[in-house]
Amino acid sequence: MTELATRAAPTAGPALRRAALALAGYVGVRALGLLVLAVWSAARGKSAYTLLTARWDALWYTRVAELGYGYQVRLPNGDVHSNLAFFPLLPWLERLLHALAPLSYADAGFVVSLLASLAAAWGIFAVAELVYGRRAGACAVVLWAVLPVGIVQSMAYSESLFTALAAWALYAVLTGRWLTAGALAALAGLTRPVGLAVVAAVWTAGVASFVRDRSATGADGARVGPHAPGPPGDGPVRRATATEGAPGPPPAPEAVRRALALLLAPLGAAGYVLWVGHRTGRGPLGYLDVQAGWRNGFDGGAAFARFVAGRFSSIPGAFAGAGIVVGVGAVIWLYVVCVRQRQPLPLLVYAGVVTALALCASSYFGSKPRLLLPAFPLLLPLAVALSRLRTSRSALMAGCLAVASAVYGAFWLNGSGPP
Repeated sequence: MTELATRAAPTAGPALRRAALALAGYVGVRALGLLVLAVWSAARGKSAYTLLTARWDALWYTRVAELGYGYQVRLPNGDVHSNLAFFPLLPWLERLLHALAPLSYADAGFVVSLLASLAAAWGIFAVAELVYGRRAGACAVVLWAVLPVGIVQSMAYSESLFTALAAWALYAVLTGRWLTAGALAALAGLTRPVGLAVVAAVWTAGVASFVRDRSATGADGARVGPHAPGPPGDGPVRRATATEGAPGPPPAPEAVRRALALLLAPLGAAGYVLWVGHRTGRGPLGYLDVQAGWRNGFDGGAAFARFVAGRFSSIPGAFAGAGIVVGVGAVIWLYVVCVRQRQPLPLLVYAGVVTALALCASSYFGSKPRLLLPAFPLLLPLAVALSRLRTSRSALMAGCLAVASAVYGAFWLNGSGPP
């Protein structure tokens, strides 16, 4: 991990102004996607709004918000689909917004998703700007917006909410706001099972920081060496130069805050999993049983590999199989590039866990692109490359990608859609 030093943090107002252009680009891309979806859906006699708010997971979330937990469906093959598989933060927010405003639960889910997607875009910008600069931050936001499955960011799903919590938790870790990082990690753990990735990032950063503190002090607590690296402080971080010293070990209160953050981070995920175990009477294994009813599990990618291999049994399927192989290879290659570019350790841990859980789970294979949506650090190498181009060329590339994403999103959502 590249050593990081600290500087003063901008207040909320200036920080938002710095992100304004990136957020404007994000809104433009998403507005184009919704417009193309509306036109495409109308041409097929469908409601774009229904596709965004009343399909697959969106229905399950609104049902939890309206009726609570306990609903399940038994399929003809014996599988049991229980709504206990869906983490509670999004339904809680839907229920809260429904109580405060004249909105249906589905409407509330759509509003939460739209607001969360903006928060996620801002968080991605904040992280990318911190590590690579303002221009790369804007490019990262646009690249996240133009992903082929970017339309999910505007659906009443939990991906946007989770990405917002994850991005700001990572930003808090990188800037030494330990209690904020722990709280956001706990909320991320109440949003999706992959909240474990945020917890892992916070824990890894915290433990590494404790180790650095220990190595930077002698037996009497004195610093070892004139430039011993310290943990991130209260402000945004930047790459240290050879002539700059880094802060010394933090005072005891900061070490306490860091320890409290490590304790706080896993409480969301652990609390929900233990509650499900208590409700099902299966203890810690209860949530795994619920996921098994959905044919979800972690098998190291064996089921996914068999699925891909099966595509090559026919000529048409071989093209799809080859596309999947290329896509998975691109994801792995991007992660390798992230490592070679020495991204901060929390980003590497977070992206690695999200990627591993997405690719190595035995869940429905069509959902894997959606499951990778929160892995935004994988986009940072591309954002850096895009930021180095001339503004006119990068804008043209972004525009072409936005059109392609909008068309694909409309086609996809009017077809099989995101399970």
